[in-house]
This record gives sequence, C-alpha cells and structure tokens, in this order.
Amino acid sequence: MQHTEPIADLHCHTWISDNTHSVEEVVKMARNAGVTHLAITDHDTTKGLDEAVGWGRKYGVDIIPGIEISAFDRVRARRAHILGYEVEPGHPALERLCNPVLEQRRQASKEMVERINREGYAVTWEQVCRYAQNGTTVYKQHIMHALMDAGYCSEIYGELEQRLFSRGGGGRPPGVAFVPMEYADAADAIRAVLAAGGVPVLAHPGQLGNFDAVEEWAALGLQGIEAYHPSHSKEDVARCLTLAERFDLVVTGGSDFHGGYGDGKHALGSVNAGHESVVRLREKKRALRQSEIT
Repeated sequence: MQHTEPIADLHCHTWISDNTHSVEEVVKMARNAGVTHLAITDHDTTKGLDEAVGWGRKYGVDIIPGIEISAFDRVRARRAHILGYEVEPGHPALERLCNPVLEQRRQASKEMVERINREGYAVTWEQVCRYAQNGTTVYKQHIMHALMDAGYCSEIYGELEQRLFSRGGGGRPPGVAFVPMEYADAADAIRAVLAAGGVPVLAHPGQLGNFDAVEEWAALGLQGIEAYHPSHSKEDVARCLTLAERFDLVVTGGSDFHGGYGDGKHALGSVNAGHESVVRLREKKRALRQSEIT
C-alpha cells in the first residue's frame, strides 16, 4: 500500500530492549507499514542504532537514532521518561547514566524470578535469560514470556502480570514479585542527551503525570514534548500542544511499538508525528550545535 503523506513514527523499540522483534524486522515492518521516518528509542541504551541506520538505508526508511531514558523526577516524586533524538551512539554521557540502570534492572529481574519461585512458579533464571539474549538486560516481559510458555498464563499482560508485578497505588498493594528500581534523575537525563549531541524530549507526560515539570525542564534544555502517544487522551494532547507553544518545544509522537510485548492495539506507524516534527527536531539539533560553537 502506497502512502502519499510521510509517516514519522518517533517512538519504537526493538529486541535490544523490550520488543520481540529484531532491529532488521522492525525496520522492515516500518517500511511495509509506509513509515518514512522511524526513531529507534530503546530503553537506556544506544546499542543497535548503527545497525538500524544500515537497515534503514537498505529498506528506504530514514532512521533517527534515539534512546528512551528511564528517569525519576525527584522534586515531584514520580517517574519520567526522557527521549533523546539524533544522539551519538555510545556517547560516554549516556553510558555513564544508563549502564548502572541496566545492571540494576538485571539484578531486580533476577530477584523477581526468585520471588515468583517462592510463590510456586517453576521458571528458572536461565530460562528467562533466553528470551532476553539479544538485548542489554532482562525485563518483566521476558519473565512473563517464560511463564506464558510454561503454561501459567495465556497472555503477557493479564491477571497474572498484575498479581506478580503491579506497582500498586491507589490503595492497592504492589505485586508479590514487584521490585522497585532507582532511576537516573530526570534533569541529569536531559543533560546527558544534550551532551551526546541529541535533542531531549519528554515522553508521554500524560501517562506518567509530568506536566508540572515541563517549565522547569525547559529551562534546563528540554527541547520537545511527545503529544501523540497511545496512552494519551485528547486532553493530554491538548495540554502538550499548549506547553509546546508556550516553551517553544518540538511536538513529537509515536506508536511506542513493542511487538509481542505490547498491547497489540497500536501497530508500528499507527501514530504519525508528521514530517514537520522531524524537520523541527533536526533544526533544534543544528541550533544546539551552533550554540556550542559560539
């Protein structure tokens, strides 16, 4: 199917983090979906970006090298995700910030497996690691995949996932196997993206409740806000657009595609940020580079 308008999906994962598909498969799927511009934004890593650019050349998809940093807003005590676009893969600023998070996640996942074993689920750490063998660390999705294949459930996200791994809140206790993480400071994440030559953008603020932090982070160098995301309501989108205009932020969006580890409702390319978003991101990158020179 031919698309006359460019499709820019600026939020997508691969099996380097928590997607079931390889880098090549994701880029090929993007091409087949009519996506013209695709940002690869795996969690806390730039591994695979050079490979993605290569596959982009083969399949005719413009790849924007990206990252999604798992962070924490210590002022407001809530999680935040910072997207970095046009970053330099393997830049020391990103490695210093993200590598400890990846290692901590691995250790947390190992403890989660030990906890579900105590609950009577016969799944080993070695089995779980096989599902994550192409990535940088182990996620709860890999644990759920092992549980599903062992016959304990029929889906990744369902009653068992909630019972084991729910964060709790709203008067509900956390899941019996939930292990909390300590994330990088959101302000440090913004600085790291800038240091790596990238453009920092706040991911899905409606999902994590980050609207109140935008003014503060814009003063630190935040350059964009993800308005179009599967988790966002119309009110969330409108609020993002208002903040973007107020603080001169690039408006981005994407499907947040996770393959078999997603909810299955939002296919690659189903959220289109528009070509103008790509143009503005690259303008921001040039402006940031020019400010460094002068």
